[in-house]
Amino acid sequence: MSNRDDLDALDDDTFRHTIRSWIEQNYPEHMRYPPKRLHLAENRFWYEQLSAQGWIAPSWPREYGGMGLSGGKQIIMHEELERHGCARLNDMGLIMVGPLVIRYGTDAQKDYFLPRIISGEHIWCQGYSEPDVGSDLASLRTEAVLDGDHWVVNGQKTWMTLAQDANWVFLLVRTDKSVKKQEGISFLLAPMDLPGITVRPLLTLDQNEEFAEVFFDNVRVPKQNLLGEINQGWSIAKALLGFERIFIGSPKQSAMALGKLELAARHMGLIDDPVFAERLTRLRMDLADLGALYETFADKVRRGEEIGPDVSMLKIFQSELYQRITDAMLDAGGENAGLRDAIEGNARLNLGSAFLQARPSTIYSGSNEIQRGIIARNVLGLPS
Repeated sequence: MSNRDDLDALDDDTFRHTIRSWIEQNYPEHMRYPPKRLHLAENRFWYEQLSAQGWIAPSWPREYGGMGLSGGKQIIMHEELERHGCARLNDMGLIMVGPLVIRYGTDAQKDYFLPRIISGEHIWCQGYSEPDVGSDLASLRTEAVLDGDHWVVNGQKTWMTLAQDANWVFLLVRTDKSVKKQEGISFLLAPMDLPGITVRPLLTLDQNEEFAEVFFDNVRVPKQNLLGEINQGWSIAKALLGFERIFIGSPKQSAMALGKLELAARHMGLIDDPVFAERLTRLRMDLADLGALYETFADKVRRGEEIGPDVSMLKIFQSELYQRITDAMLDAGGENAGLRDAIEGNARLNLGSAFLQARPSTIYSGSNEIQRGIIARNVLGLPS
């Protein structure tokens, strides 16, 4: 099938087979299930291959170079990529900036940014979190002051995923201190090579430079790089949720971890131990419950229905199950549990590293404490 054909017109089974067959033929076996988040130098080949195929932006309209897939088929494609263990791309331009430019950008911004995201010429990072702000994003302090034809930006952002690989950043900045904190925020797009930007990589618990902190010292961003209206950045930021709220709760992460746990149990001779078998069975049942909950929300997407605040349940359930499974890995691993490297060269048996990778899952994309607060206020109607 040509990459220019409308894959959204296929029935779901044919679509899934088409996606699966192409991935199996084109994604290298040795790159499956990487033990850490890959950097651009390691996964650029996959970005370029998907771009050449016309499959790099499943959710974008076809007129902007995307696949124009419905919500249901986006989920199928996401599931097939995860099933095959494909490395995640440097995808913030694809899943965050691109859809926002399509929705809020001027014609000039669309013409400039969208083709460069599709091709991979522009690789983006997210400038949201700040020191001492955490999940209270509306309290951000990075400031932008209009000076002629430029915004002058000063401040610091942290926990910026793969910022050291990016050549563009999208920023939430404070542009008005006199109004309610959510109302004085704007959304800026800036090249990472502007004078005054300093990137400092941060090591994760498992000793990978996945994140960075970035300092802005009198950085002059062109006035036309404001996305949307002045002081409307908070509304734009909330629009990023979309399908991300579904994907972050996908059971695939826990399912892959459970498969790794079973493999470790067999390797360590625990698979027939009755106490461990009971624990494994409970985790399998929890995963089945997560799958059922996920399908509830996925069905809403397939029907084109709006996803409500109760989707926070999915993120809480998935991330905490993921951690329980990796907790069990440490117990199963015995003397191997403290190793970040794989046992006997088996790439799937990196038990210590898997445990560490699961730790931040209850924090990123909105901490579980924040998610519980959303459910309490907006679903259960409890007072703040």
